[in-house]
Amino acid sequence: MKTINIAIDGPGGAGKSSISRTIASDLHFIHVDTGAMYRAIGLYAVRNHCLSPEQMTDCIDSIDVTLKFIGGTQRVMLCGEDVTDQIRTPEVTMAASKVSAIPAVRAHLLDLQKKIAAENHIIMDGRDIGTVVLPDADLKIYLTASAKERASRRYLELREKPDCPTYEEILRDIEQRDYDDMHREIAPLKQAEDAVLVDTSDMGFNEVVEHIKTLIREKLD
Repeated sequence: MKTINIAIDGPGGAGKSSISRTIASDLHFIHVDTGAMYRAIGLYAVRNHCLSPEQMTDCIDSIDVTLKFIGGTQRVMLCGEDVTDQIRTPEVTMAASKVSAIPAVRAHLLDLQKKIAAENHIIMDGRDIGTVVLPDADLKIYLTASAKERASRRYLELREKPDCPTYEEILRDIEQRDYDDMHREIAPLKQAEDAVLVDTSDMGFNEVVEHIKTLIREKLD
């Protein structure tokens, strides 16, 4: 069976995961959030105090990250534990950015990502999907928004929580993560040459979803 692979890349906070999840559900594709896989390893690193490249390289083979798809919904398993709801804290976010720059971590997850894509119609989102993981994807999209807009969206998501960081703290974290992701030596964040740029700074969620679904239909037709 020829599988259909859609790659969606872009910086943190651009809405890649929520948009990809919605589109995948509408089109009956599998959604693969590769960022969640790195977050799971980031969570392991935080729990076990092993954030250095040397420590992660030594222990990566013992870290079992798998994905379960239940009704098309992705659940993230870390060493048999469902950590889907534990990998979205600011601390884990920054840890994920650090571990994703480690070659041994990227190699550990790459085979799993490619295997999922070879066996399913998927929408896979991340930071190097169109450039590294799925260079032959049927359609590549680079989804972005201004740092200030992404910080505002993240603040609105978190503001009801008792430990919500300030808008300024969120903006600093986003800008730092953008810099780290774009300047890492291995698979830096960048727009693939054949990717379609979608800037969502002035677009609503449903507008973005419908726009990308149109791009997918046009490409597949």
